[in-house]
Amino acid sequence: MDETLSRRPRGRRSAAAVGLLFGLSGAPALIEQVAWERILALHSGVGAVSVTLIVCAFMAGLGIGGQIGGRLSRRLSPRGALWAFAAVELALGVFSWFSGPFYHRLPGIDPSWFRGEPWRMGLAHLAVLLPPTILMGTTLPLLVRALVHDAPEAARRIGLLYGLNVVGAAVGALAAPWWLIPNLGLVGALRLGAACRVLGALGVVAIGGPATEEKVDDEATNLPPETAAESRFGLWAFLCFLSGFYAIALEVVWFRIIDVGVKGTAYTFGTVLAIYLAGLAAGSLIGSRLAKQWRDPLGVFLACQCGVLLYAGLSIATLVRLSPDVLGWYFQYWGSYEPLTPRWEDLEASLSLYAVFPILLFGPPTLLMGLAFTALQRGVQDEAQTSGYKVGVLQSANIAGCVAGGLVVGLWLFVALGTESTLRLMVASGALPAAIGLAHAVTTRRDVRPAGVLLAALLAVAAAMPGREALWLRLHGAANARTMIAEGPAGVAALAPDSEDRWRMSVNGKGQSFLPFGGVHSKLGALPATLHPAPERVAVIGLGSGDTAWAAGCRRETQSLSVFEVIAGERVLLKRLDETSDLPRLSAFLNDPRIAVIEADGRTALEGGDVRYDLIEADAIRPNGAYSGNLYSIEFFKICLSRLAPGGLMCSWSPTPRTRDTFRRVFPYVLEVDGVILIGSDAPIKLDLDDWRRRLESPEVAAYLGPQVLGDCLRTLPSAHLLDPAVDDHSEDVNTDLFPRDEYDAPRAAPTTSPRG
Repeated sequence: MDETLSRRPRGRRSAAAVGLLFGLSGAPALIEQVAWERILALHSGVGAVSVTLIVCAFMAGLGIGGQIGGRLSRRLSPRGALWAFAAVELALGVFSWFSGPFYHRLPGIDPSWFRGEPWRMGLAHLAVLLPPTILMGTTLPLLVRALVHDAPEAARRIGLLYGLNVVGAAVGALAAPWWLIPNLGLVGALRLGAACRVLGALGVVAIGGPATEEKVDDEATNLPPETAAESRFGLWAFLCFLSGFYAIALEVVWFRIIDVGVKGTAYTFGTVLAIYLAGLAAGSLIGSRLAKQWRDPLGVFLACQCGVLLYAGLSIATLVRLSPDVLGWYFQYWGSYEPLTPRWEDLEASLSLYAVFPILLFGPPTLLMGLAFTALQRGVQDEAQTSGYKVGVLQSANIAGCVAGGLVVGLWLFVALGTESTLRLMVASGALPAAIGLAHAVTTRRDVRPAGVLLAALLAVAAAMPGREALWLRLHGAANARTMIAEGPAGVAALAPDSEDRWRMSVNGKGQSFLPFGGVHSKLGALPATLHPAPERVAVIGLGSGDTAWAAGCRRETQSLSVFEVIAGERVLLKRLDETSDLPRLSAFLNDPRIAVIEADGRTALEGGDVRYDLIEADAIRPNGAYSGNLYSIEFFKICLSRLAPGGLMCSWSPTPRTRDTFRRVFPYVLEVDGVILIGSDAPIKLDLDDWRRRLESPEVAAYLGPQVLGDCLRTLPSAHLLDPAVDDHSEDVNTDLFPRDEYDAPRAAPTTSPRG
């Protein structure tokens, strides 16, 4: 692994083995991050505020852990630090084994803390995430203290350790959606990661001893004074904070762009994160080989930071300005309705979207981030005894920047400026590290031209960035000036003309529904609304084009209709369309005093509320969309059942046989219509087709729905039938919060009972 241990071949092999074990520990860390974030979102929702706070709470724990681990490393010998590292990994493994059910149930914790004001949500997530994430944050400083034995090789070894760990993290991020969760579920994935941690800890204890017997050289190195001096450490800490801010802010921006451009599914986040981490790992490993050649680490670090921002701006400016002919297949796909789920039979298209596109977007910048990390270590590591401490302090500064970047971009800039202006501002802010580099070159009497060129280039690219909405028009394949865009903290909504008199609503690139109203969404709203004798209070989860919610309000008996939606831009676009188009039913829907559109996660709103509804409807969503499992699980259907008034009905689309089975496990009485619409209740459902038809054909309902929607509903009625209430309650092949099988396309188990219904 390193020639510093060449005098003791066995010790060198031990150090290499410990480094590899640390690399493997990166995989459980990402599995835990993905799983914990998803489980906690069940309590606080999948809105932008909730997800941002969960991520920032996770990062805050890592930062505190880095500070603790750094300070602890100063008090430990190399052998003691290695034992401490093994103990931390063992503790994390034990916690992770039980963490899935614990985070899902949160025993003894008031669930109201996870809903409501952001400060309450933030404190709640901090409270439950700090213990394990603090432990995670201590590992790198402790291992650096254990394995860095002389200062001249510190940067190389730290870069190698970090790179190996991030390689493991990339593997974990990729494995989670593609293999672990589909086959093992969230708990199974966490327990596999826990087992890896425990085995790794035992392996460190078994093979790590000889490496710690090397003589430690704590003499200062002969680095240039401007990089080795303690007076520079404060500057490095500030730059580390700044690089963390840029890193997480760009990650948030890039993921939003990728999510729209790919039309994200459940596989998107893990795959894209794996590519991001792979770039970091590659840069760190390359930097570990080049570190000894860098006589001006500060200059290298600043140049890398400027390069990250410069490429980020250039790539988006180029993407927007390329002609549709050059983009070819990509432009056609961006203008299509359906997302492409990655499959072997569509390998070329899958790789184009899930590999080539993200690599071109942020592959080079993430590699530069990894190089910057190694340059940082080259600049500050001047004695072995304090190496772990410095790694921990700088890790804390970097993560503090990450938390600040996540909060500022996710909760403020996306709302105030939008993605394009946020990126423009970030590129322009690159003038700060460029100016520091220019001043550094002047004071050290180095060539000022490289820093000057970078400064001028950053300002020029910032000025050339596309205007607001230009990027989103491109990523929706929009060649029509009538296309409308509305961006909010939770995502990007678009209304595009599908034909002369038809409009398509899209969210984050994926088609949702059409205008004028009609089709399956209208039937989802109207059929249960007319089946119920008198639906006074109605709740609809999901707005889309407003189709389902509009149809659900067809009865004059309905006094209130609450629509829960996390994408605020949908309502903005519907209002804008109403102002410019002649769509009477849309206008009636938007001006209906009974209807209230509430910006909230529908599941958490139902769970945290106390209103009992006569009718609850979940608007149709794709089963493989990210977080769709939250609306197709046993637990969700139980929440809906608990919020029904006596004799109330719950309606859901049933896109898969497993969803049908899951629904039937909760509702003892189920009516199926048209093969894909399920209506459930805890009381017997009276199926009287003549009575149902009379309600549909009543003058007020017929006038409200119009002849097309009314005709569709009437033609569907003969397919309605009650399902056999006898259900195999012991089957495990259903969707649960902790095993969202349909979302990850988990293999369907062989049937153990005869078909039902």
